[in-house]
Amino acid sequence: MADSTVTIVGNLTRDPEIRYTPSGAAKASFGVAVSRRWQNRQSQEWEEQTSFFNVVCWRDMAENVSESLGKGSRVIVTGRLEQRSWETENGDKRSVVEIVADEVGPSLRWATAQTTRNERRGAGSSSGGGGGDFGGSPSGGGASATDDDYGEEPF
Repeated sequence: MADSTVTIVGNLTRDPEIRYTPSGAAKASFGVAVSRRWQNRQSQEWEEQTSFFNVVCWRDMAENVSESLGKGSRVIVTGRLEQRSWETENGDKRSVVEIVADEVGPSLRWATAQTTRNERRGAGSSSGGGGGDFGGSPSGGGASATDDDYGEEPF
């Protein structure tokens, strides 16, 4: 089964909430509001529609998101759609579709950002691209051991 990849751009509706699994893996959850605005051709009035998405991210990215972003932050989120189902204590069945993030970054359309490269937090760390790097160091670095093997600066 192929993953359903989505990319959204919007504003955080609440501060990221971080929790830890019994094994110690970090999980951050937050909401993103995505608005679409258009002009009604008949009435010439502006109309707007807002969609709300729940986003989940794991491990190093979860910790980086919770330290870096807050309610109102404009973000770009890329990830996959995932559906969860459960039964309440009353026996009611519930389900939710959420975005499990592969990448989360600040939107730079109307703001600036300053990034800091984090050191890897542990040998077992698996955040899909290195410890929470939103684009490398301010100098454009982001070098890894393999970059040094070729004797060149990374770009």
